[in-house]
Amino acid sequence: MGRTAGLSVFFAFRDSSERRAALVHPPGGPERYRLSGLDELVRRGARARHNLERPGPPPPWSRAVSGVLNGLLYRAGGYGGDFASVLASLRRVNAADVVFSTVDTVGIPLVLLRRAGLVRPPIVYAAIGLPERLVQLRGRRMRRLYANALRGAHAIVAYAESEADWLRSWLAPDAPPVVFVPFGVDAVAFRPEPGREPEVDVVSIGADPRRDFELLEAVASRQSELTFRIVASAERARSLVALPANVSVETDIPLEQVRDRLAAARVVALPVLDNSYSGATTVLLQAMAMAKPVVVSRTDAIARGYELEDGVNCRLVPPGDAEALERAVVELLADAGAAVILGTRARETIERSFSWERYTDALWRILSGVTR
Repeated sequence: MGRTAGLSVFFAFRDSSERRAALVHPPGGPERYRLSGLDELVRRGARARHNLERPGPPPPWSRAVSGVLNGLLYRAGGYGGDFASVLASLRRVNAADVVFSTVDTVGIPLVLLRRAGLVRPPIVYAAIGLPERLVQLRGRRMRRLYANALRGAHAIVAYAESEADWLRSWLAPDAPPVVFVPFGVDAVAFRPEPGREPEVDVVSIGADPRRDFELLEAVASRQSELTFRIVASAERARSLVALPANVSVETDIPLEQVRDRLAAARVVALPVLDNSYSGATTVLLQAMAMAKPVVVSRTDAIARGYELEDGVNCRLVPPGDAEALERAVVELLADAGAAVILGTRARETIERSFSWERYTDALWRILSGVTR
């Protein structure tokens, strides 16, 4: 390991029930996949701490300070985040060699606190929808504050080439390294299940707000002989009202059940609203690893960098185009041979280029670079 042996990494996670559940699972379980490579870095010799070590919510004092800071930022035209769990972990943060911010919810507080001199270690910032947040900033003063705070990061990681390009342009001329790192999937945990009988025609899974489940609903209403299953967050599911009888909904299921729902589908459909960062990338790669035929919206997030070819290893459709989505889904359901070929090539794409090992290797190179 050389000088990187014993590297101390502080992981900053979004405080969610899914993340906390993953942390109590033993290493090797599918839920640990939600931890952004923490286990893999530990196996390389890193020492890892994180902001969710406290079993309950952050202490009252940090929540109170977080409320004040967020209030000040929003009134001034800025954008806030989870200052509470970051402030409560400040001693552990400053004891680390490097901080890995896995999501903007904690990344924005971290870079602002580093700008204020309260966070000392280098920060590797994973941007997941950062452009959508930055365009909400009001006024030149706020834009300058956030630009300078982000320029203080050791590196910014983006999971979409389009997002990396946007951030380089917005932070120029003094941008830190903005690195496009394709996301990966555990191709052992998510693998084909030959002989598994499908239980539903079309499955769509996703928790982020960019999922266009309403588009799928429109398709389902016209294809009443087909069965559809939507897996979403409870919050997102509440917005799905008056669904057709052939659509079922599940909410907030464990990752092991997500894998089961993918295995039970004839086709995986992932309609996404047009945006710079979300192409349903995680579920897309999981479904491809399971050799499923996938129909996905061609958003900027996946248009480049993920080796997707329409009709070769997936079906790509324009965002918001219900007719194109319907046509691709129906064609795959009608031609089982073509669906099998598409799924087989999808699996080959994952094995060649998008394994979890490749993702964590790239992450390790960036994090361990702070010692060089």
